[in-house]
Amino acid sequence: MHPYLFELASLMTIFAFVIVSPGADLAMVMRQAIVHGRKRAIVTSFGIGTAFMMHVSYTILGLGLIISQSIFLFNIVKWCGVAYLFYIGVKSLRAGKTDLTGGIAGQGEPQEQGLPKAFLLGFAANALNPKAVFFFLSIFSAVISVHTPMSVKFGYGLVMASCLIGWFIGVSVFMTTAKMRAAFSRASQWIDRISGAVFIVLGLKLATEKAG
Repeated sequence: MHPYLFELASLMTIFAFVIVSPGADLAMVMRQAIVHGRKRAIVTSFGIGTAFMMHVSYTILGLGLIISQSIFLFNIVKWCGVAYLFYIGVKSLRAGKTDLTGGIAGQGEPQEQGLPKAFLLGFAANALNPKAVFFFLSIFSAVISVHTPMSVKFGYGLVMASCLIGWFIGVSVFMTTAKMRAAFSRASQWIDRISGAVFIVLGLKLATEKAG
């Protein structure tokens, strides 16, 4: 097997377990799908994938190592992330009941949300996560050779970002089928409360993260 293919296969094996694990990204896409419909959730997925490539890019360029070694820089990213998670958590907790049945399969969403906002929600959820710094530094150091060209490393990042976007698009489609939206419509307010609590818990968890 070509060494680059072996590296990519190793990366994707690890990454497959990472993308399906619960976290702020998944919670964000699920809420977008349930409340704002398929189109917004898919746009949010692309926002997450774009932020993912940002993490890949600065890690490859060496900035990730600088951030991981700087308590000050790490804490800036961390507390921005905590504030963001708390913000969307509180906003979800304060949301009223939403009728979702009028927007089945992402058509005619009851709460109109601009596409740029949907994109930025996904981008911020992923970008303001300092754990991504350590994730990329650790797997890139463990799996990828120092002799692998930078262009190939970027190629690995694009493959992973594409798979991440594809996974969240799948989640978006599943969560916006007619039966799912009809079921969630009956419990929309509780869904907002639960998702708000999840975001706040994730914020608290992030607040306890240490740079070392």
